[in-house]
Amino acid sequence: MMDRANRKLIITLALAIVGFGAVFALSGRLETIRPPQPEGFEDQDLALKGAGLRGYALGFEGLIADWYWMESLQYIGGKILRNPQIKVSIDDLNPLNPRLLYPYLDNATTLDPRFKAPFYYGAVVLPAIDKQQAVRIAEKGIASNPDEWRLYQYLGFIYWRLEEYDKAADVYERGAKIDGAPKFMQMMVAQMRSQGGSRDTARAIYQQMFDGAEDGQTKDLAALRLLELDSFDDRDQIRAALGQFKDQNNRCANNWTEIFPILKNLKLPRGRQFLIDKNNELLDPTGVPYILKRETCDVSINYEKSKLPS
Repeated sequence: MMDRANRKLIITLALAIVGFGAVFALSGRLETIRPPQPEGFEDQDLALKGAGLRGYALGFEGLIADWYWMESLQYIGGKILRNPQIKVSIDDLNPLNPRLLYPYLDNATTLDPRFKAPFYYGAVVLPAIDKQQAVRIAEKGIASNPDEWRLYQYLGFIYWRLEEYDKAADVYERGAKIDGAPKFMQMMVAQMRSQGGSRDTARAIYQQMFDGAEDGQTKDLAALRLLELDSFDDRDQIRAALGQFKDQNNRCANNWTEIFPILKNLKLPRGRQFLIDKNNELLDPTGVPYILKRETCDVSINYEKSKLPS
């Protein structure tokens, strides 16, 4: 026969299940009848006190941290979808007023300080919003995970973006001393101190970031930056060809085919080839035709169509 303790436990569980069901039913009902939300309502600070639950969430801190992490991943994309009229750059997301991204990430990393993905993501995205917030999230990650070399890599990346190359070198050097850190970390120490602002340094940083990314958005951002660097190389050589053509013909080229013979003798880094479509248009690395500026003998990106950063 069931004893009193077991009966009490079963009753408690049943009540909890019924309670949860009622909450979900009520939430669904409220969702259907609530009036339209005013613009910017999603930015109300209704859900940003989660960090205060640490130690009181009965072991569910990790689950709550996951929720904040997922919210942070959807936050920027959601703003872009809801505000198609706002032009944004991956270098400056402030026109979207993304003021809640840092609180989301801060909550996630306070509830679960060993959860590294939010630290990585914040270090990559926050520089386009608030560089000091980016520094804080990366330093917070290092304080909680001092033996994780990738966090030093991301903090070094932030200081590199700030053009504080000596600080970046110091951070990479600290990270290079950690067991398991790749040779890349020590290589970046030298590069930061000798050629921190070079294109080669940028390529090394974004390639390493792409190879080690643990979320799709960071990988996509790094891939886009690598394509941007390829475009810089393209345009350097195209401008050289346009200049050579003008010297030879005393005029600017009228179309790309006029400079193809010159381009054949010019080399792109790492054995890359110029992209040319069936209409003899020169393409940027995303597959969109470059714009030939006939009046000034120059080349530019078609930013209306290309995915390259403007």
